[in-house]
Amino acid sequence: MAWKRRRSAAAPQYDPAFGDKALSESCQDIKAGRWQGPRDLLAAGAPNDWDRRSHRIRLLANAAADSRVVEAWQASEPDNPDAVVLRADTEVMRMFAVARGGTMPGRHHLDWTAQICLHASEVVPEDPHPWVSLVTLARLYEGGHAAMGQWWQQLRARDPHHREGHHQGLRYMSARWHGSHGQAYNFARDSASYAPLGSALAVLPQAARAEQFRHRVETEGGNTLDLLHHWSGDAALWDLRATMERWLAARTAPAAQDVADLNYLTHGLVQAGLLTEAALVFQLLEGRATRVPWSYTGDPEEQYVRWRDRTR
Repeated sequence: MAWKRRRSAAAPQYDPAFGDKALSESCQDIKAGRWQGPRDLLAAGAPNDWDRRSHRIRLLANAAADSRVVEAWQASEPDNPDAVVLRADTEVMRMFAVARGGTMPGRHHLDWTAQICLHASEVVPEDPHPWVSLVTLARLYEGGHAAMGQWWQQLRARDPHHREGHHQGLRYMSARWHGSHGQAYNFARDSASYAPLGSALAVLPQAARAEQFRHRVETEGGNTLDLLHHWSGDAALWDLRATMERWLAARTAPAAQDVADLNYLTHGLVQAGLLTEAALVFQLLEGRATRVPWSYTGDPEEQYVRWRDRTR
């Protein structure tokens, strides 16, 4: 029994809210059919904390995608701008739910969703999140969307180093969607190098490397010889050390999505054999885990626990 308790205590913690208890409670409100909690949560956010606002909106939208709670909120408070922005992101999440079901949404459904997002951008012109919604939605268009460049410029005009927006842009540029491995790396490295010291955008090269590995394993199989040094080649090591220097060493305060970014960094470090550096990041994580990118190289919980224990 004591062994089981120790094992349970050592198990990684999976919390999509990343410790944001008010966000977790608001997601539960949505599941229960209540919109008042999400309304109060979004209204209480710090002005211009776009990182936390986007994290909250995206998680609330995921929770609301299979219900009509957001529509009920809009019907009750049609002039509430937060309801408009959340409704737009919820519609984007619904389009991705259709795609995950095996059928890509039709062009008319995507265009209708894009119009809802554009309306949200007009209602709250200073908010970058409607443009994050559009950059996310652009992936679902066959061949990409002709306005992607314009949407990207509008997003960066409001927040040039927006964390969620850059991760969505990276996915758009990936070989899995509308770009190539080379384009994704160029985007990631350029974004990381131009971001200020302490910015989590320094982790983008690790996200690009993980996505490339996932795509190549899916399309080529896991035994491809040139994947042997995927995680530990000179470029990978340079990227990891740059991330440690530009982000971790210069990081002054935690951000809303640090848990996700720390997991990307830790995963890259252990795969590259930099266990001393990984031990430091595991300490910062304090057992908080994400399934991506650990699931790309095996069972995510087993991977996380095994590597964490090896670095102790």
